[in-house]
Order: sequence, then structure tokens, then C-alpha cells
Amino acid sequence: MDRLLAAGRSDNEVVDRLTRHLVEFHARCATGAGVDEHGMPAAVRRKIRESFGPDPERTPLNPRITGVVERDAYKIEKVIFDSRPNFPVTANLYLPKGRKFPLPGVVGSCGHSVNGKAAETYQSFAQGLARLGYVVLIFDPIGQGERLQWVDAALKPRLGSGTREHIYFGNQQFLVGEFFGSWRAWDGIRALDYLLTREEVDRKHLGITGNSGGGTMTTWLCGLESRWTMAAPSCFVTTFRRNLENELPADTEQCPPRALALGLDHADFIAAMAPKPVIVLGKELDYFDARGHEEAYQRLKRLYTLLGAPDNIARFRGPTPHGFSQENREAMYQWFNKVTGISDARTEPKLVLEEDATLYCTPKGQVAELSPRTVFSYTAEKSKALAARRKKLSGDALARELTAILKLPERRGVADFRILRPRPNRQYPAPHAAIYAVETEPGIHALVYRLTERSWLSQPARGPARAVLYVSDLSADAELRGEPLVKELAAAESGAAFYACDVRGIGESRPDTCQENSYDNPYGSDYFYAIHSLMLDSPYAGQRVFDILRVLDWMQAYGHAEVHLAAKGQGAIPAAFAALLAPQVVQVTLKHALESYAAVAEAEAHELRLSAMLPGVLARFDLPDCYQALEAKRLRLVEPRGALPRAGE
Repeated sequence: MDRLLAAGRSDNEVVDRLTRHLVEFHARCATGAGVDEHGMPAAVRRKIRESFGPDPERTPLNPRITGVVERDAYKIEKVIFDSRPNFPVTANLYLPKGRKFPLPGVVGSCGHSVNGKAAETYQSFAQGLARLGYVVLIFDPIGQGERLQWVDAALKPRLGSGTREHIYFGNQQFLVGEFFGSWRAWDGIRALDYLLTREEVDRKHLGITGNSGGGTMTTWLCGLESRWTMAAPSCFVTTFRRNLENELPADTEQCPPRALALGLDHADFIAAMAPKPVIVLGKELDYFDARGHEEAYQRLKRLYTLLGAPDNIARFRGPTPHGFSQENREAMYQWFNKVTGISDARTEPKLVLEEDATLYCTPKGQVAELSPRTVFSYTAEKSKALAARRKKLSGDALARELTAILKLPERRGVADFRILRPRPNRQYPAPHAAIYAVETEPGIHALVYRLTERSWLSQPARGPARAVLYVSDLSADAELRGEPLVKELAAAESGAAFYACDVRGIGESRPDTCQENSYDNPYGSDYFYAIHSLMLDSPYAGQRVFDILRVLDWMQAYGHAEVHLAAKGQGAIPAAFAALLAPQVVQVTLKHALESYAAVAEAEAHELRLSAMLPGVLARFDLPDCYQALEAKRLRLVEPRGALPRAGE
């Protein structure tokens, strides 16, 4: 980090870069500019659909009731329905006793609890609503409760508890053009479909509520489904800007692709439902920033006022930390009661919670014992289908597709740079190295080393015509000292200038966003920037390719007309793409390069970072197409890897 700070860049500057894209839209909405009394909800719904994609086919629900739990004021039916073919959803239907049907219906969306619908918080609001006279269907999210997607023979999770599966399989889905949030939302839509098959439900009153991750899905569903008549998202609604600036990691489904580029924010999903009644619930001490919660509410209040329904939007913030605690649940009850008139209760009824197993819909508490389809199986199937109809690309056609999917901006002029003070005694293949922070775009630097025979404290020397550029896996500094490929290249190219570089987010430009040393954490810094880049419609892989191209242009300005581009590991994919697009690259060596994106999309076990993935790439091309095209540039692949790295990599 010291060298990065010496180059004048900090974690805050990286966050600032992403924040700039939000400021103009946020200011425009705060003043009401562009808010159309007649058109805003429809326009917002169109943008939401652009982000989430089209709904899948509505296939038979195949509902089955596997058991009933009888209680004093309600009963619980254990329900399984299929949201997609052979893709079971486990749910509990709470039916009030001693009341005249039909009654208002509510879909309950669980937060990120390991045990899903059986968690105390989620049992509480479902049971509380049932005791007040609501029919409630609460279902397990994918990867939680009874719906783990990857289990061992004993039905235990292979990826650890709970929501690890969201990122693991959610990241993988991007390769085939799917979004995990759309899958999660579709389960909620099919839950409503099932609720509406029940004669006990009053179609005039249909609500959605949930907390945390369930607050996320409640918010998204406000914008994706028009049949709701009321909603109460809890402990989620704030602004993307506050989450970003506060370095708050989020699951894949909480980060809709292109949302920021489309100008969407949390409030827009609720705006799409206007002027139907919604209460946004939060907490003063929540990590979903209360300031953003207030900003979202004020935007919505203005819209609802323009629509002539100012009393149909409300907010409540409890005084405690994150959670659907009793005060927030009671605010939800009171709001739904105001809308439906079903009860005048202002406090929560006395609750009696169940053991997890009492609420199981499956014999042993996991759908895996029913031999269902999994998220992974759908991803693998789609990958194979895309390969079967994908046209073979080469030459200019491949370059055009690559440029389009990488979202590369225009490159103008020669990058400015700073000259950094060298470190002594580094044991590089040459006695010394000049070190440059090359500004590839405002505030973003690639760290570039040039090996030298003597101390060098100025701009690079011009020439020779041939140069080597090595793109690092984890650290140019470390790999200049210990990577065998570097030593091999330096010896083989003794007459060439030798450069090595760290692109953004690698080596000394690696930020400590989210928490210290979080790079290898599934929710850490690398994922944080990659997922926000997809929200900005600017893939992180494309940004790294841009860094390499800018460095190559910079090198060419110093007389290096022919470049042998080499890379290892994480550097291999962006280097391969850059080599295809840069005419000055005449030779390519890639070590531990991924064999294909399809290998990742079609493997249950993979270790590819989101920062290396391109959304929808397998509808256009795959890495073997690129490697074949690079044969004209004397491509050498050293120890290529599959979905999982080789031992010792």
C-alpha cells in the first residue's frame, strides 16, 4: 500500500471514482428534475426490466402440501412448489383460524438467515401477521433453509453456511447472461402466484414484506411485480451511493447489473409501485445507512405528493441496530392494518416459536433429497446451449465483439506518469528498476517497473524497438523476484527492454476496501469493485484491459514498436484480450491462463473471481476463440488451468 499512497492514490479515490457516476443523477432526483407525474413509474419500470432481464416462462407450480401444523389461532401448511421445472421452493403457509375468508395475503421474504423461514425473526412476523388475520406465505431463499444447492452425501453444505452460495453460483451465472437477483425475485413472483391459487386469499389486498436480504427482495419486487397492493421493506432501503462510500459488501442479488448506469437507486424500485401504499422501515443504527434511508424517503415523498397520494408513503426507523425487531414489525402491522382494515391492533400478539424441524417441508430438511434441479445445472445447460448456437468469430469480428463486451472507452494521447523512488536490493533479474505510476485514466494508476542496468530516476530511455511487458498475477514486485517465467523471459529476451506491471487492484494498487486484507474474502475488495463495475456497466476485466492498452501505448511513445506480452494467472485474461486489440503486440506468453469460460460455467466447483468474468460473454465467444486468433502472434500457453487451479498454483 505504501507505494500506492506514494503515487497519490488511496482507497477513497477508488471509491470516489465510482461515486462520481451517482452524484449527477442523485442531485437531479433530489430537486425533482425529470419527475413526471404521469410517466415516471412506467419509465422506471422499463429501466428495472433492462437491469433484471425478461421473466422466464411461467411453468406449472406443481404445489404439494407435505404436512400441517395445528396451533391455537392458525395452522401452518408445509408447501413445496416449483418456481421453475423441478426447481422446488419450500414454504410455510400460515392460515388464520376462526375468521371468515377471504383474508389479505402477504408474501414473506427472508433475510440472510442460515435456516431461512425458520429463523426467529421470520417466524415472528409470519406468525404475528397470521394472528392478526393475514394469510402469509413465507419461503426459503435459494441457498438457505431447506434449499441449499450444493450439499454432501449427509446433506451438509459444501460451501459453508447460508449465503456463500449466493456469490458462488451468482457470479458464475453472469457468464451466461443470468442475474441471481432475477432468480431470487422470480421465486417471490411464483410465491405470489401460489398464494393467488388459494381461495382463502383476498385478491384486493396483497402485500410483500421482508428484512435485510428479504428487504432487498421486497424492494426489487415492488418494481418487478405489479400485483402488490402494499409493501413494507425493512432494513435495506438506503442509496447505492451510501452503501458504496461506506464500503458495504453485498450479495450478488443486491447489486443489479447496469443499475447505476441506468440511473436506478433503491427508491426507484418503490417509485415504480407508486402511488400504492408503501412504508420503508429502517434502523437508526443500521449499517444500511439511515441518512440514505431518509434521502430515499424524501424522494418518494415528493413523488407520491406529485401523484396526489402523499399519505400512501411513510417511513419508520427503530432506534436499534439492524434487524426486523419488534418495533419494526409493529410498524409493518400497523401499516398493513391501515391499508386493509383487517385489525386495529398496534402491538404484536404473543408469539410461540417453533423448532426448525417442525417447519420442514422435506423429510430431512433439504430439497437435495428430492433430486431437484440446481442453479448450477441450469447455468451449465445454458452454457452448452449457447455454445451450440454461437457463431465462430475471428479477426475483426472477434475484435469488435471483444471491444463491445469490455466496454472500452476511447484511448487518447499518451498517459501521464509519476516517477517513484526505487527500493534497493530487490534481487530482480537486473541490478535496478525504474518504477512509474502510469495514469491510465484520472485517478487510476498502473504500477510499471522497467529493469535497468544502473540506477534510473527519470523518464524511460527511448528504445530498443522490442520490449517485454509482463502482467502480474498478484504482485509485479514479488514476481520479478521469484517467478520462473520472468527469469526465463528476461534471459530469452536479453536484447529487449523488460517491463512488468500491476493493473488496477493488483499488487501495490490492491485496496483494503471492505476490511483489511479482504482480497481473498468472497465479500472482499476484489469482489466489491467487480460487482460495482457491473452495476456501472463497465466490467472490471475491461478496466484492466484498458490499463494494459494504455501502458502499451505509453511504451510505444518511448520507441517500443514490438512487444512480447506475457502474463500469469489473473493477468492472463486481460493480457490475452489486450494482445488481440494491440497491433504492437507480436508475441504472447500466458501462464496458468483459464482454458475457457465454459469450463467455469459448466463446473460445480470453480475458483474464478468475478473480476475476471464478463457478463454474457458465452453468448458471443469464449476464450479458445481468442487463443486461436492469438496463434498468429505466436501464442504460448504454459500450464493452462480449468475451472479449478492446479495444485500449487
